Order: sequence, then structure tokens, then C-alpha cells
Amino acid sequence: MNEKIIILDFGSQYTQLIARRVRELNVFCEILPFHAQIEIDDTVKAVILSGSPFSVTDEKAPRVDLDWIIGKLPVLGICYGAQLIAQHFGGKVERSLKREYGKARLSQVFKSELLLERIPADTQVWMSHGDTITRIPEQFELLAGTESQDVAAFKAIDQAFGAPVYCLQFHPEVTHTLHGLAILDNFVHHISGCHQDWTPDSFAEESIAALKKQIGTEHVLMGLSGGVDSTVAATLLHHAIGDQLICFFIDNGLLRKGEYQEVLDSYEQLHLNVVGVDAKQEFYNALAGLTNPEDKRKAIGKTFIDVFEREARKIPAVEWLGQGTIYPDVIESISVHGPSVTIKSHHNVGGLPEKLHLKIVEPLRMLFKDEVRKVGFALDIPSNILNRHPFPGPGLGIRILGEITPEKVSLLQEADSIYINLLKKHGLYEKIWQAGAILLPIQSVGVMGDERTYERTVVLRAVNSLDGMTAEWSRLPYDFLAEVSSEIINQVKGINRVVYDISTKPPSTIEWE
Repeated sequence: MNEKIIILDFGSQYTQLIARRVRELNVFCEILPFHAQIEIDDTVKAVILSGSPFSVTDEKAPRVDLDWIIGKLPVLGICYGAQLIAQHFGGKVERSLKREYGKARLSQVFKSELLLERIPADTQVWMSHGDTITRIPEQFELLAGTESQDVAAFKAIDQAFGAPVYCLQFHPEVTHTLHGLAILDNFVHHISGCHQDWTPDSFAEESIAALKKQIGTEHVLMGLSGGVDSTVAATLLHHAIGDQLICFFIDNGLLRKGEYQEVLDSYEQLHLNVVGVDAKQEFYNALAGLTNPEDKRKAIGKTFIDVFEREARKIPAVEWLGQGTIYPDVIESISVHGPSVTIKSHHNVGGLPEKLHLKIVEPLRMLFKDEVRKVGFALDIPSNILNRHPFPGPGLGIRILGEITPEKVSLLQEADSIYINLLKKHGLYEKIWQAGAILLPIQSVGVMGDERTYERTVVLRAVNSLDGMTAEWSRLPYDFLAEVSSEIINQVKGINRVVYDISTKPPSTIEWE
């Protein structure tokens, strides 16, 4: 079983980033809410206390009993975590007159130590806190400060607690801390003693063995979307149980042009046992007359469940439902503000396990999106599948504003196909995180030949992002945009205007609905 580091989450916006950085160092880590009951066994090598939007001076600030952690395992407190440790052991934490946010430099290094080994003097770090540690506890010693504050890094005096305790009042996990990854490497490798052997290949190998043991001779049913998550999850299951895995790929009539057959052909290459289901008309019927985005999403989700349930009942002896749930879905389903758990409904499958009386298997539930791709490459899944842009579950249903009709779907499919194919032709597709076309519910006047036209408008959207939480619009070349516009207007009868979306997320979203 893999070694791991536990991150106790106090609600910081950077908590997932800490986990991603630790995993980049080939060390498995798990995020748990601060109030979780942790079972410490031989696999747990260290604990990291995250930052928080709260102040340790607030009565309702989240707290944890540090006595059961300190001295038993190496501990790293980051920002709020450092302030919590300082306060707990008798140090002084005060509200700052102004929030300390932004770049700073470790201009004062009082003691060169393991945590700061290989870190150059005057390195840039990133601050984001409203409290300041003005006095460290007696059992601790100062390691470094910045030009504006004396306390930026400190540690427990050797042998004070029996296990190392380190504290940082800056964020090593963000890229603005230029040597932050090296600091985390010092903690997980040199201080915690992790062997750094958690790799995509080892994950795949261990997952396949675990799935074989978990499922045995039983059968698994899984709905595939054609996307990266469901494809990698299905491939892991197939490696483990072969044709005991039965998959559905449902054509909801809202896929990209030619996508249904392309995806089925890809799954055939992977030797997956996939049943294609043409349910276009059922989805169109369910969407007729709907214009509200949430109503459309609900109609698409309900119809998916109805079709899946109907097809599933044709297959006897199925005991499991496979899902492509990934780690952000799991994290977001748990509240850090109390012991209550909020259940997050996963893509398109809400209610299915209960309706079909199936157990759930989620091979990717501990992976981030970028890790899923790496595991996919370890499983030899073709790059044309793994490098596909994310595509929303409701498909073109949330890229057609207003009522959805087969005619509008066909119109958007043609425009979108031209856009995506030209991105690939010009070598831009893999430089962009996600791209697509949106059909607006408006018409505008144009001129084609000697005739005036009154036709539809298409929006082109392209964004760059790491995980979709934030996104920056892609700076596509003007000549390229001009070519796309010309091709769409000339080839797609019914569209006479093309515009480009230059909105970031936030405040906008990636999709329009």
C-alpha cells in the first residue's frame, strides 16, 4: 500500500493546489476536512495543515486538536495552519492592520535548515493572510522572515515534540513562490521520508489488482461519454475484469458532428464491450419548448437516466455501476465547515444506483484531471482520445441558447466542425484547453451577393485553463479567426455573422448556459 500525506483542509482556496504539488513529487496525498477522524497507520507519513479564509482570532474559526498529531508525525502548517500552531503553543497571532497579499522576498534567513535546503537567498514567496504571527512559541525557533515581517518560516526546536514541526506564513504551493515545489520536496522527501514512488504506472497496476479483488466474477455496467474520465475508468475496469464490463454509449443528439461513430470506433480499438444506443429523438422530444438553461439541463439528465435504465434492464446479472468520478467531485461533496456531508450528484447518473439496485465502483475517485490523462497514457490509450478538449455532459444542449431543435443542432454541428478542424489544421488545438461554438437565439442583417440576409450568429469560444476552475480567453491569431469566420459563413447556410468571446472566468463562465 502506498505511503501518503494527509492534508487537513480548513477551507483554503489553495488546498487542492497543495495536493496537486505533493502528487507532482510522486507522493500520494489525501485531502480531508479538518474535523475528520483520521486513522493513523504505517502508510501515513506526514500531515499538512492548510490555509483558511478564517482568522484564528475568530471565536468560530475552525480548530483541530493538535495534540493527537504533533509529536506523532511530521507536520507542516501553511498560513492559517502555521498561525493555528503558533497560537496553540502560546505564541502571539494578531490581526494585521492591512491584509498581506502578494509577492514578498525571504530577505532574512536566520537559519539554514532542511526545509529551506537548496532555496536561494532572497527568493520570492507569495503571501495571502489577514493575521500575522508576531511572536513564535518558546518551543520553536525562527528560520526566515521577509522585508515586511520577521516571521515567515519557523520550526519546533529539535526533540521538542519527538517529530518535526514546520510552519510557513506564505504559500509554497502557488507558482508565485518561485521555489515552493523545492520547499515541499524538502518536506515530503527529506523530512517525512517518503519514497516518492506513486506514479501513473504504479497507480494503474495497483488499481487493476484492487478492482479484480473488489469485483470478482460480478458484472459492471457503465455509461460512457467519449470523454477522458469515463474512457480511462472503463479501460482500467476492462484490464481488471475484461468482458464482465458492459458499457453504453448513448447518442443524445447533442454530440459534435460525426462524434457518435468516431467514439464507437475508438472504443472498438480499445476492445471495450460497448453498446451504442441511438436516443436522439427521445432527447429532442424532452427538450421541445424549453428555453431556460436549468430546465434543459434537467430534461437532458432525466432522459439520460430513463434511457440508461431501460437499456440496463435488458442486461441480466449486473451488480455494479461504474462511474468516472474524479477527486475534485469527491472533495466538493464534503463540507469543511462541519461534520455534515453534502452529496454531489455526478454527471448524468443521479439516482441510477438506487433505481437499479447496483453497487458503485469509481476507479478514478482519487485522481485529479491531469493525473487521469497520465494514467491513460500509462494504459496506452491513444493520444487523440486523451488530448480531446473537455465537452460538457449536456453537450450542444448548453451551446444552443433558447429552444433546441434538430435543425439548430445541425447548424451548430457544421459551424463547430469547421472551427475545430481548422484549429487542428493550424496546430492550435492542443495549445488550447477547450474550444467550441455557440449558437445565439438572435438573427442579424447581412449581405451575400446582391441579396440581403437575415440569419443567425455564432460565437467562437476558446479558453486556456488547468482545471476549469478559472480560465483565460485564448489569444488566437486574427488571420486564423478571419479564416474560420469566412469558412463558416460561406459553408453553413443560415449563419451570416461570427463573433469571438473574449471573456475570462470569472466573472464569466466557460459555457454560455
